[in-house]
Amino acid sequence: MVQAFIADRLFDGEQLHTDVALTIEGGKVVALGGEPAAGAVRLKGLLAPGLIDVQVNGGGGALFNNDTTVNALGKMSAAHAQFGTTGFMPTLITDQVDVMQKAADAVSAALKEGVPGVLGVHFEGPHLSTPKKGTHEEKFIRPLSSEELAIYAREDLGLKMVTLAPENVSAEDIRKLVDLGVKVCLGHSNADGKTAAAAVAAGAAGFTHLYNAMSPLHSRDPGMVGTALISDNCWCGLIADGHHVSAEAMTLALKAKPRGKIMLVTDAMSLVGSDEKSFPLFDRIVTRDGDRLTSTTGELAGSHLDMIGAVRNIRDWCHVELSEALRMAGLYPAEFLGTDLGRIREGGAADMILLDDDLQVQKTWISGQEVFSAN
Repeated sequence: MVQAFIADRLFDGEQLHTDVALTIEGGKVVALGGEPAAGAVRLKGLLAPGLIDVQVNGGGGALFNNDTTVNALGKMSAAHAQFGTTGFMPTLITDQVDVMQKAADAVSAALKEGVPGVLGVHFEGPHLSTPKKGTHEEKFIRPLSSEELAIYAREDLGLKMVTLAPENVSAEDIRKLVDLGVKVCLGHSNADGKTAAAAVAAGAAGFTHLYNAMSPLHSRDPGMVGTALISDNCWCGLIADGHHVSAEAMTLALKAKPRGKIMLVTDAMSLVGSDEKSFPLFDRIVTRDGDRLTSTTGELAGSHLDMIGAVRNIRDWCHVELSEALRMAGLYPAEFLGTDLGRIREGGAADMILLDDDLQVQKTWISGQEVFSAN
């Protein structure tokens, strides 16, 4: 099916254009600019590349740890599409090996079935640091073994991410994971700067939710936070919800890191896109109070953030230009993952969102298919 549009304004991932024609066919943008095709539909607002979230634990009432099925991934996709997410990494936090295997099987099946937006899988744990475990279940935290390595080696999982603590996984094993095509991120770690730097040298590509659950910057040791800020080639995820990180700390990170190395993430739990107020997490209950999620044991337990909300927050709180905020939610995560997403360009995937003047999502397309409309 051929679809033709004229966008009042179009941000292509790099530049802003006005009154732009585009044509979509076969899930791709086949023409951009020039004369509009006959019958082209006018899109009022700002057309932008779809947003990409590399840390999504749940949505639409489904939590991936609690429901490792294709159906759950479909619920998560539909929930986050309402908020502009066109590509996401379903995230499984620290759990038993059999749950990891089921999650991997679900992702593999979702990719084969074409569940919209599923890009791969993010295993956040189980090779973490107990002192910085956050809401992760301590009894499941463990060293890397051949069982987990066999899961990470699978070639049917799309894009692969693993968050680990470098004091508990050797540089040699990090290199092994990188050789298997895994994007290794450092997080939930109490490592000193020397250990973190050795992991970066071994191929770690990023840091999971900067500042949160990691050793802080000290005058005599940079810790995880300092190492993240001075590692120019590494990306840092940032949860811009006002609970995990202050506006001042986010501003500091933006000043310290090279342009393109801070990406917005949600760390979203099942309540996004749902009317529910609580959910079970292992032997605890997580409760929503406004947009804050707290476990019965007192710690923050993920977030109730969505991607377009993160864009609005970073713009408003840190005075980031809208075009840059959109890159932080689209282009930069795409570059981290090594994909050609995050742009609207001829020959590229037609993953797009239409925003109104208040930065509310009006429509979402994934591979040219309209998957959400506010009307």
